[in-house]
Amino acid sequence: MNVFLLTAAAIGGCVFLLWLLSLRLKDASIVDLFWGTGFVIIAWVALGLSGASPRGTLVTGLVTLWGLRLSIYLTWRNHGRGEDPRYVVWRNQHGARWTLRSLFQVFILQGVLMCLISLPVQFAITSKGELGPLDWIGAAIVLIGVAFETIGDLQLARFKANASNKGQVMTLGIWRYTRHPNYFGDAVVWWGLACFGVASGAWYTVASAGLMTFLLVRVSGVALLESTMKKRPGYTEYVESTSSFFPLPPRKAA
Repeated sequence: MNVFLLTAAAIGGCVFLLWLLSLRLKDASIVDLFWGTGFVIIAWVALGLSGASPRGTLVTGLVTLWGLRLSIYLTWRNHGRGEDPRYVVWRNQHGARWTLRSLFQVFILQGVLMCLISLPVQFAITSKGELGPLDWIGAAIVLIGVAFETIGDLQLARFKANASNKGQVMTLGIWRYTRHPNYFGDAVVWWGLACFGVASGAWYTVASAGLMTFLLVRVSGVALLESTMKKRPGYTEYVESTSSFFPLPPRKAA
């Protein structure tokens, strides 16, 4: 059977089981913790079905590094916080209908997005070509992206750990150059993985990196967080001086 159908089936089974667990926990936001791990599962299933190759092994290792880091960090950050407010709003809006609606609106939707966004990964893993310059460029870009978001997360965690910073806006370190270094790093990772898709002959899979970037900037990332942060004291000044997404030198106040 086609590798792409089997990876889709694997993710479909995972999100269905995750949905059942969310009903027991009354917490649909556990799907966010699974986001990175889902791509790791796709990569390893594809590798197992197609057989190891230099490109496939390299891509699987990079996706595993990125995905597990993200899931572990989110699990640590959200421990004890309860359900994410976004899902609480939906739960209250839909009442008893939320049980079934959450399966499609949250879990199946994220499963479909994983399958679409992972296309360059799957094409790269199933290809049998030798590693070339574009593969190594892609690997370097992925590592830069992982490093960027990891540094941003560590700097923010250290900032929040200081009780005197409660309610304050993080404007130090790489947060001086972009208001969302974690989302920017995520986007960089997927443009790096798109290089592997191109190297394997599937140039059109760059659309997957474009989709991930769109989601990070316009849907579930920057736009959503900005809508909640804009009420925080000092955030307006931060917006005026700091790039939203792409790292740039801080702007001088008017």
